[in-house]
Amino acid sequence: MNETVNILLIVVDALRANHLGCYGYSHPTSPTMDALAQEGALGEGLFCPGLPTQPSFTTLYTGQHPITHGIVAHGGMAKLSKEAPILPELFLHAGYTTCAVDNLWRARPWFGRGYEFYLDPSIKRTLSVAVTCEELNDRAISWLHSYAEKPFFLLVHYWDPHYPFTPPSRYQGLFYHGDNPTDPDDRSLDAWWQHPVGLLARSTWMRSDKGLITDADYVVALYDREIRYVDDGIAHLIATLDELRIAEKTLVMVIADHGESMTEHGIFFEHYGLYDCTLRAPLIARWPGRITADTRLPQMLHMSDIAPTLLEAAQLPIPRAMEGHSFWRLLTGEEQDGGHDRVISVECSWQACWSLRTDKYKLILPRKLDGEGRPLRELYNLVSDPEEKQNLADKQPEIANAMEAELERWIADRLQAQGRSEDPVREQGVSLGKGWRS
Repeated sequence: MNETVNILLIVVDALRANHLGCYGYSHPTSPTMDALAQEGALGEGLFCPGLPTQPSFTTLYTGQHPITHGIVAHGGMAKLSKEAPILPELFLHAGYTTCAVDNLWRARPWFGRGYEFYLDPSIKRTLSVAVTCEELNDRAISWLHSYAEKPFFLLVHYWDPHYPFTPPSRYQGLFYHGDNPTDPDDRSLDAWWQHPVGLLARSTWMRSDKGLITDADYVVALYDREIRYVDDGIAHLIATLDELRIAEKTLVMVIADHGESMTEHGIFFEHYGLYDCTLRAPLIARWPGRITADTRLPQMLHMSDIAPTLLEAAQLPIPRAMEGHSFWRLLTGEEQDGGHDRVISVECSWQACWSLRTDKYKLILPRKLDGEGRPLRELYNLVSDPEEKQNLADKQPEIANAMEAELERWIADRLQAQGRSEDPVREQGVSLGKGWRS
């Protein structure tokens, strides 16, 4: 091992990039993450090839696209090959002490591969996604105090911005500027009550002592409070590095497994739909002395690029089976050119879709209709319409046709290279249906 850099990989579940100050958000949701971005680097275009959590984390760990590793959905029969590379396992074999403070191992066994220590405080909870950053920090900080003198790879997976949105009472009042969150005449959430998640929320965390919450803006404020809560938790974790005097030799990377839709496209407080609010994830990296302060990466990056980047940072070999490309030299300023000219993404939760995104256009192509009246295909001009409000598929069929042909050709080529013929979205989407979700 040429350099004993520590790796602290922080993944915040369902953290939407443009709800952070460093990405231009107007509310002070993220002072700690903003400071980390100023002290290091901010990636402006990290995108997820797979949604939601399990496909995205599998891509994060393997450095492979979901069509390669085969995990395009939660549940189902698909399993990760034992031959697939796994990031923590590579660090473990290189002499690192590896630890996850997380709970995904209960869903799929490969999320525990390569970890010498796996700390799961949510095992005492009925709802694992409700574990708090404070509970996770109790384990992570205690572990750091015991193992800070050895080179380590530490993953901390925070869940706070994931629904249910139940921030601590000390954040009460933040970020909401409406008059009455329980106004019975407010109909902004009516469509949500038809969705199974909305129905569940209506009878649980969407109720206050004054009645049912009806204002969508208030729910957005709850989400923002959860971001501020986890940001404070990250501050506590980062302060531990300073306390232990290991900040100078620790690469800290903060990402999300995916974003979150607030109300866009009729998707309420969920992480499906291949729109940028969900596909785009934050990326912040700090290593004092190695990453120049206030670095900005405008390039389009893939979640599959994270693993090879961390391996190169530690001067470890990158397995040929990893398809992602390291952007470590972009982070250090050694190179200026890099990134990707497109990202192909897949989801198989409430929707079964593929998408092809370039710098200018995005095509979304469903494999089966979801019963919510969505179009047969969607085309957006991301330059003139970054919020993806105007579907141009019928108005610009030549562009839509060309992008669809390119997407189908890419899928067919990848399947052929693996000796397969059936689109995994058709396989897993049909078998799982709408009853499966993250």
